[in-house]
Amino acid sequence: MFSVDKWKDGGKWTNWAGNMISYPGEMCLPRSIEEVALIVKRAREKKKTIRVTGAAHSFSAVAMPEHIALSLHEMRGLIHLDKEKKEATLWAGTYLYEIGPLLANHGFALINMGDIQEQTIAGAISTGTHGTGVTLGSLSSTVMRWGFVDGTGEYREHTRGDDALSEALHVSLGMLGVLVKVTLKVMPIYSLHYVGTRESLLNGLTTFTDDIRRNRHVEWFYFPGSETIQVKRMNAVAPVFQSEWNKRVETLKLQIVENGAFFAMSELCKWKPSLSGTISKLSAASVVEGEKTGISYEIYPSPRSVKFQESEYAIPLTQFEACMEEIHATFTSGAFNVHFPLECRTTAGEAGYLSPTQGVESAFIAFHMYKGMSEEPYFRWVHTMMKKYNGRPHWGKQNHLTAEYVREIYPNAEEFLAVRAKYDPDDVFLTNYLKKLFVL
Repeated sequence: MFSVDKWKDGGKWTNWAGNMISYPGEMCLPRSIEEVALIVKRAREKKKTIRVTGAAHSFSAVAMPEHIALSLHEMRGLIHLDKEKKEATLWAGTYLYEIGPLLANHGFALINMGDIQEQTIAGAISTGTHGTGVTLGSLSSTVMRWGFVDGTGEYREHTRGDDALSEALHVSLGMLGVLVKVTLKVMPIYSLHYVGTRESLLNGLTTFTDDIRRNRHVEWFYFPGSETIQVKRMNAVAPVFQSEWNKRVETLKLQIVENGAFFAMSELCKWKPSLSGTISKLSAASVVEGEKTGISYEIYPSPRSVKFQESEYAIPLTQFEACMEEIHATFTSGAFNVHFPLECRTTAGEAGYLSPTQGVESAFIAFHMYKGMSEEPYFRWVHTMMKKYNGRPHWGKQNHLTAEYVREIYPNAEEFLAVRAKYDPDDVFLTNYLKKLFVL
């Protein structure tokens, strides 16, 4: 979680995973749109770049600051809730874990969430953060209106429509400006009935297409080289509030089993990587089955205290079974020492010049490597393999993208860059990392 106490000029900045480190000359904590505008104008005059760092949960360098690090930590909270339109306006620095209770106080909830809730809403929207559900889009898809300070220091508001700016803002990587306010489509408060099971990979692949249509949310955890998968299914039900005791018990179980025990096994694999296959199969056999019901924001996320590196790709949904069969064949051959499970989710196709779905129903497959173990050969293989399945990486995860390849897999990249140049003519938000991805 972001710490104000460590926010000092010239100090060390690092992301959650610890693989991105920088020492920005300035660290800014604005409290208003006017302060943000002044910071941008000053950066423009001095020819400095700005990165809005969010909660630093990106595994890529997308949020890594070079000259000026800007945090919206002091710009959080619910601004307005339009119950008739079912729209909530929030300060963009609001953390996802804060939004659920804020909306619940007024009888509303987010339409979907991912399994991590530490990010800011600005960061989640800007990178296309998603949950699971083939009928549901990413958090970016729920945005009705953006309020941002552009590269000239001018505050702008834009309502979603069928236009180039909407397409660019949908997933912008913070390249058009500092997102300071956002209006989201929300829905009446609801609970989720969660059922977690241990199943065979073969059965999962056979029933996958029907399964994702029958349930609002389906999420897989595939254990490398194992014939067993963990399947999590969630469906919306009328609001049911968990007792504080039940919540404490569930949290304790997750911390002990899914984090504590897994941390010990991960340390063992780091010490002796050849044990990874055995540990993966042991983890699969130890999957805890069960069910629970609670308010949506209590059920979606899971605590993640075991640190890792991550690469994640979206592929067309029709490619999922073939892709998983290749992945399984590779792991059973012993090609890589990986014990961390792969996370498999689905989303609806959605608009946006830089949306990894490119309008097509998609499966997202996330590949993890325990922190301290070498991930590069593994992630390089992932990148090469995913080309065969028309895969596009999540912008906030580790990737091997180049400007040439971005144009190959994003046919509207030039349109995005034209909009970007209009709103940031002096490249205030264009860091060296982003130049590598977008400048030929």
